[in-house]
Amino acid sequence: MSTVTLVRPRSHPFYTEEHESWRRTLRRWVDAEIAPFVNEWDEAETFPRELYRKASEIGLLRLGFPEEYGGIPDKDPFLSIVSTEELNRPACGGLAASLMSHGIGAPPIAAVGSSELKARVLPSILRGEKISCLAITEPSGGSDVSALQTSARREDGDYIVNGSKMFITSGMRGDYFSVAVRTGGPGIGGISLLLIEADRAGFARTEMAKMGWWASDTAALYFDDVRVPVANLIGRENEGFRAIMLNFNAERLAMAAGANMNARIALEEAAAYARERRTFGKRLADHQVIRHKLVEMTRAVNATQAYLEMTAYRIAQGESPVADLAMLKVQATQTMEFCAREAMQIFGGAGYIRGHKVERIYREVRVNAIGGGSEEIMRDLAARQLNF
Repeated sequence: MSTVTLVRPRSHPFYTEEHESWRRTLRRWVDAEIAPFVNEWDEAETFPRELYRKASEIGLLRLGFPEEYGGIPDKDPFLSIVSTEELNRPACGGLAASLMSHGIGAPPIAAVGSSELKARVLPSILRGEKISCLAITEPSGGSDVSALQTSARREDGDYIVNGSKMFITSGMRGDYFSVAVRTGGPGIGGISLLLIEADRAGFARTEMAKMGWWASDTAALYFDDVRVPVANLIGRENEGFRAIMLNFNAERLAMAAGANMNARIALEEAAAYARERRTFGKRLADHQVIRHKLVEMTRAVNATQAYLEMTAYRIAQGESPVADLAMLKVQATQTMEFCAREAMQIFGGAGYIRGHKVERIYREVRVNAIGGGSEEIMRDLAARQLNF
């Protein structure tokens, strides 16, 4: 076992005993319910639906949601970081993404949905009985939300939805979809969010094969004159863009935490292997070039962790540091890419064989760098926020 672990000083300014108690609880649960099965589930490209219920029972699915609907209303960003880190410890990002897809699908409902809509859908989501997804990206564009084309026109007491969505996490097993649609004119002022149930007539989906995140089912969604009641409108008509943007902030913080945890796991695995593997009569770790690789990986991970935690602190103080969230995501995904590459080099041929953490992390690099806003889009967003 490597000793290169996530170590914090005894009096860390951001983490309390509550955080560390939750970390211990969640780590025990992950070690029992997820870690022994990740290879099997990754190869099968799925995992048991029962895992959602188990995640609800320990409180994981319920964190950050209103108590009246079965949630645990603490919105502490450091609890979110702890949860993301521990879920990513087995290095199976697809499982974590799908298990927590409600973390991007349900917040708009909780934030701006009607009381009736919240009462109708949130309790079953938070109990792990129904799976919630977010559907924004389209075949014609990804991060350019203002240009989306899926339409919803009013007809009597319903919306009639036509269009398609792509790359939707939990798209095949999902029950509830928070879907961005165009209800008005061009641009951000004509966008709304609708809750669309998977069993509605005219809705179809197809599974998409992927480079990584095998355990996460990813789908293309199709809407052909899908009739959705006006009561399923999330927030106000033509005011969906703001809810989408607020959702992106939380998603990017979580993605940064997950990417840096994967970088740290790659470092830990590489360090452990370098101590055991012998080449030219000595340990791999006794070669200067390998030690330098490990030091550079450590430096990158620690720097990114500091940026992550400082950004989370600002959020906890009520700020909305959009530019830093964008730059943090770039920093974290590039750290993950660097550490995945260096870990693979240290493992050599062994790293190319399926079934261990470094191999999974390596093929999951790109989805982190692209999903939730690509590095290029994030840089441009930061530049606009900083008035460059």
